[in-house]
Amino acid sequence: MAAEKEHTARPGSREVAAATAFVRDHGKSARAVVENLGQAGARVVLIGADGALGDVMVADVATGEALVEAVGELTASEWDGETTGALKIGAAHRRKMAGPRAR
Repeated sequence: MAAEKEHTARPGSREVAAATAFVRDHGKSARAVVENLGQAGARVVLIGADGALGDVMVADVATGEALVEAVGELTASEWDGETTGALKIGAAHRRKMAGPRAR
């Protein structure tokens, strides 16, 4: 049954629009890392050509992989040195992600 689910997984128009807008706004191409979040679904982390970070939440990993395939300017990636090196995270974003204890 899981194999059948993978074949029928399709991203919604909302997810495709969000990923397409990210690519358009951040350099005409982007890397995408699909992360399994268990029952919560999956997160497609987007790293723009300009180093910007974004994400799109989807129902499952298969849907995340289908989203990467549906948006032609996305390249499936892993968290390797090249991908993490492409990120440009500024001080304001680091403070935000650190939470209230860091302030």
